[in-house]
Amino acid sequence: MTTIASFVENYIRSKPFLLSALSQGIINLTSLTRIMLPEIQEKLQKDVKQGAVVMALKRLSEDLEFRTNHKIIKVLKDIGEITVRSSLTDYTFTISDSILKKQEELLSFINVKKNVFYTSSRGVSETNIVINSSMDELIKTVFKGEEIIEEKTDLSSISIRMPEENSSTPGLYYFIFQRLAWEGIVIWEVISTSNEFTILVSENQIDTAFKVIKDLKKIG
Repeated sequence: MTTIASFVENYIRSKPFLLSALSQGIINLTSLTRIMLPEIQEKLQKDVKQGAVVMALKRLSEDLEFRTNHKIIKVLKDIGEITVRSSLTDYTFTISDSILKKQEELLSFINVKKNVFYTSSRGVSETNIVINSSMDELIKTVFKGEEIIEEKTDLSSISIRMPEENSSTPGLYYFIFQRLAWEGIVIWEVISTSNEFTILVSENQIDTAFKVIKDLKKIG
């Protein structure tokens, strides 16, 4: 049997942004109840008092399960160096029998150059390369004959050094990406290692994205 409490919990669980806002106490419970009430009454097939829904929301918001995890806050406060790079290009190629050889050739060129940003990842059918835009002509020369699926220019990156606990903290990256989404940041690419991750965004959004990341250390 569906109860008011169970309906409210399922409703909030199905809306991650609303769940997070509720856990932080920034939602007007009465206003939220007015929005939810018609759906609750239709589901339960009976009249439901507004006060009962407000009380269910209040209990839910006080539940530790719906609060911001204290461990997440602790990890965020220990974020290390934040590095910003600009003028990057992201290439996506179709995987071919020759693509690895081409990448080896590219590495032999850029290994002798200082301050060149380069990273690569490989999926099932696609591989991508992120590199300084000043290397665009080199890329086109080395990868001549390969199928370019997409080429995105005018990108910037933010690299964040994370505490070692990051890999054992549930919800940490959801928490970070949620705040970027709240600011309308479009993440073009995510690159990660054990204790470091990099996001690529358009250059016209880099200032806002950097502020969001920097402000994570002040949460809590």
